[in-house]
Amino acid sequence: MAQITLTLPDGNARQYEAGITAGEVAADISKSLAKKAISATVGGAHHDLAWPIEADADIAIHTMADEAQANELVRHDLAHIMARAVQEIWPDTKVTIGPVIKDGWYYDFDRQEPFTPEDLGAIEKKMKEIINARDPVRTEVWDRARAIKHYEDLNEPYKVELIEAIPGDEPLRMYWHGPWQDLCRGPHLQHTGQVPGDAFKLMSIAGAYWRGDSKRQMLQRIYGVAFTGKEKLRAHLNMLEEAAKRDHRKLGREMDLFHMQEEAPGQIFWHPNGWSIYTQLQDYMRRQQRKGGYVEVNTPQVVDRKLWEASGHWDKYQHHMFIVEVDESRDGENDDAAVRNKAETRINALKPMNCPCHVQVFNQGLKSYRDLPLRLSEFGSCARFEPSGALHGIMRVRGFTQDDAHIFCTEDQIEAECARFIEFLADIYAELGFPTFEIKFATRPEKRVGTEESWDYVENALEEAIRKTGRTYTLEPGDGAFYGPKLDFYLTDAIGRVWQCGTFQVDPNLPERLGATYIAPDGAKARPYMLHRATLGSFERFIGILIEEHAGRLPFWLAPRQVVVASITSEADDYVHEVVAELRAAGVRAEADVRNEKINYKVREHSVGKVPVILAVGAREVEDRTVSLRRLGEKQTSVQSLDSIVQDLAGEATPPDQR
Repeated sequence: MAQITLTLPDGNARQYEAGITAGEVAADISKSLAKKAISATVGGAHHDLAWPIEADADIAIHTMADEAQANELVRHDLAHIMARAVQEIWPDTKVTIGPVIKDGWYYDFDRQEPFTPEDLGAIEKKMKEIINARDPVRTEVWDRARAIKHYEDLNEPYKVELIEAIPGDEPLRMYWHGPWQDLCRGPHLQHTGQVPGDAFKLMSIAGAYWRGDSKRQMLQRIYGVAFTGKEKLRAHLNMLEEAAKRDHRKLGREMDLFHMQEEAPGQIFWHPNGWSIYTQLQDYMRRQQRKGGYVEVNTPQVVDRKLWEASGHWDKYQHHMFIVEVDESRDGENDDAAVRNKAETRINALKPMNCPCHVQVFNQGLKSYRDLPLRLSEFGSCARFEPSGALHGIMRVRGFTQDDAHIFCTEDQIEAECARFIEFLADIYAELGFPTFEIKFATRPEKRVGTEESWDYVENALEEAIRKTGRTYTLEPGDGAFYGPKLDFYLTDAIGRVWQCGTFQVDPNLPERLGATYIAPDGAKARPYMLHRATLGSFERFIGILIEEHAGRLPFWLAPRQVVVASITSEADDYVHEVVAELRAAGVRAEADVRNEKINYKVREHSVGKVPVILAVGAREVEDRTVSLRRLGEKQTSVQSLDSIVQDLAGEATPPDQR
């Protein structure tokens, strides 16, 4: 029997006969490890303990303490257990696929009757019975013909189709627990009892087309979440509950910020309150970019396909574009719009990004090395086709505006511009309530253009820029664009969700494709680098993040309705209007509420609308020229003079960059 060498994480190497399993390796290391072991990473691949090892490799044995591996196994096993439970309750149900996803899993079923929320409880009960049975998990390797025959006999056509779609002729792994079996690559635990029965929950039911094809069978998808312990499940469910309270769609209705409708899918109808947030944020970013050395431009919405072909986007990005065809032979008044002259028809696209248009601005006039770096910014309105199922409030839309900018520079300016941008972004994030963020550094992919020397230089420049700012980063090897590396910037919100917002990307490709040049010190033409960067990303998505981060209680300077001055008695109405006038004169967004309603009713209503400050005014306040102040979320009130409250609120209403 051939010998293989397995190298442990501590560097020690052990000799074994080929075909040994990871479980046997664990037992050889120690009895205690064998008892705790759940899986192993062998040669970088995650395998279960029954998987034979045939060649030299690094090996790491995992226990339930290894969160990533344990979660994968628990969730993967639960997908199988759920499918088994469904078929035991409803034997005519056909199974398809059940992958692990973030925080849990799903499984798609073909069943004539729709699942109901009550069914989820019955499935959970059956799953716990299967877990308590502690059925051993076993695996066999079958050839394709045997596997296809097996599923044909069981009348499981989806499994047959899956097998036929797998490329190559390699054998297939089949997994069992009890009498139930599934086609699967693994890995799995050793028996169902290893799954924590109190750390999972079935969450929802949804429709899903088989293999994502709208022309195929509509299936029923059941989602579940699972963790390695009940405390983690409880924390996750609490987070989901909190997220539901913070849902920007719900708060958008309560605060009267925006709406969306069928006639404009994925596009936003901003109401006055929502547009106030948008414009305040945009004005803030405009001031910051001016201070940061950017000059603002504005470029067309509709651009001929010739430019998209030249930039390379037509071939690679066309499926995301909205195409606009225009018959240039029309006179626009007396012709029949339904009749089209194909010979005179131009094919255009709504711009999905601003980059090619910014190169056109750069290309106007002769540029010298003395003009570089040139920082062009635009609040660019873009349109991208997103499938209707992917749309999500204002977070995932088809029409959006980016705080976009492109820096044209020389190679030796890349490092300084990158460091400058990181500091620029850090200041903005801090002022907007995100003092910490994560940087992910995506490096050269396998398929790329350019020399190794050029990649070395640019990657080193970005790395040195991060180092000079005193920050750390997470490496994402191979995830850069084919023409250059990039940095992505991630925010973590109040309930632990992570959002990718900012980006910084080095691009020598687009200037070359679109003929951008500058005059170098030696008088020759040279090609600039183009640095793509965004701080917030899209205004729409960032506003959604802000709403959910603050649960609608936006920072005072951003709040669309900053102050409501409410009368307690009708005798105070004139004074209410006087207070509102003084606040508005001081730059505070204030409004009067002199309706004939009880003050408690007014307070409740404006609290639901997330108005940060309510000033109540009655007879005493009129006499003393004071106001009774109540802040959102606080029960106590305080009485302050009109002059002092105007001064205080004017200061709070000032954007952070102007204080």
